[in-house]
Amino acid sequence: MNPILGFLFAVVIPIIVAVTLAIIIFAAAGVNVMDWAKEKGSAIPVISSFITTPEEENIQRESEQVQAEIERKDTEIEELNQTVNDLESTIEQMEQEIVKLENNTNVDSNEENEQEAPEGERDTVKTVSNSFTDMDKEQAALIVADLEEETAISILQEVSDEVRGEILEEMEPETAASLTQLLIDSDN
Repeated sequence: MNPILGFLFAVVIPIIVAVTLAIIIFAAAGVNVMDWAKEKGSAIPVISSFITTPEEENIQRESEQVQAEIERKDTEIEELNQTVNDLESTIEQMEQEIVKLENNTNVDSNEENEQEAPEGERDTVKTVSNSFTDMDKEQAALIVADLEEETAISILQEVSDEVRGEILEEMEPETAASLTQLLIDSDN
């Protein structure tokens, strides 16, 4: 007979049967064999690396939750940075438009051009106000709040009452109140 098979039938199988019977007997007697085995196994140097205690499981679970929270925050930060970049580019475009408008008004210095300039200026203000009508109201409010008061009033006078209300609603109360007062004063 093969010595490996002899060792298997003489030693290994009887040990497995004895351990199984012991576990069944202890379990029937009310002893929690698995907890006892984990407790004793965690004290053995090599085996302890394979056994996780409830504290280690809690720490691992908390670590996974923290990692998920960090990933969520990173995603949120990226989205906010993208929003900031979008707003900055919109502000730059509006500032360029303002510079163009200022240049147009500075070039026309004689009386004939001064009479034609308000019409051209009104057309430009109408064009700009149309872009505010189509724009996200929160972004529009941020841009209007950063404009000079005269320009902001001109734009707000050109947009519809509903759009004006939505833009003013998105602004800080002090800025909205100031612009509203200027709108009322300009109508008088």
